[in-house]
Amino acid sequence: MSYTKLLYHSVFCTKHRKNTIPETHEKELYAYIMGIINNKKSKLYRIGGTENHLHLLFDMHSTIALSDFMREIKEHSSKWLGQNPNFPDFEGWAVSFASFTYNLNDKQTIINYIQNQKEHHKTVSFEDEYRQFLIDNGIEIDEKYFLKD
Repeated sequence: MSYTKLLYHSVFCTKHRKNTIPETHEKELYAYIMGIINNKKSKLYRIGGTENHLHLLFDMHSTIALSDFMREIKEHSSKWLGQNPNFPDFEGWAVSFASFTYNLNDKQTIINYIQNQKEHHKTVSFEDEYRQFLIDNGIEIDEKYFLKD
C-alpha cells in the first residue's frame, strides 16, 4: 500500500481564452468534472473560475499520472460540453495547463483563492494571473509558446 497526499492546483482555459462558460450554467460543468475526478478515485476540494478558465484543487490516486489525469478531465468534459445546449459557444479547451503542488497547510488558502475568482478577475486578466503562477513557481516562460492554442 502506497500512501500519498499531494494537493494539486491546476489551471486551464478555453480555446483562445474565449468566454464560453456561462456563469448561469457553470455549476453543471463543475458537477460533471467532479464526477470525472471521483471516478478516478481522486478527490476534488474546490473548482471555480470564470467564463474562460477553470481552477481545480484536488488530490489524485497515486496510480495516475498528472498528464493523463488532466487529459481525461479535458477530453471528457469537452465532449460533454459540446453536446450540452447550455454551452453553445464552447469550442474546446486550450492544449496546455498549469499544475502546482501545495502543502496540506495551504489547502484553505487555495480554496479561498479559487472561491474568489470572479472578484479577482475584475482587476487581473487571466493572462496576467497565469503568467504570475508560472513565475511564482520558478517556470521559465518561452513567449513563443505562452498561451498558444
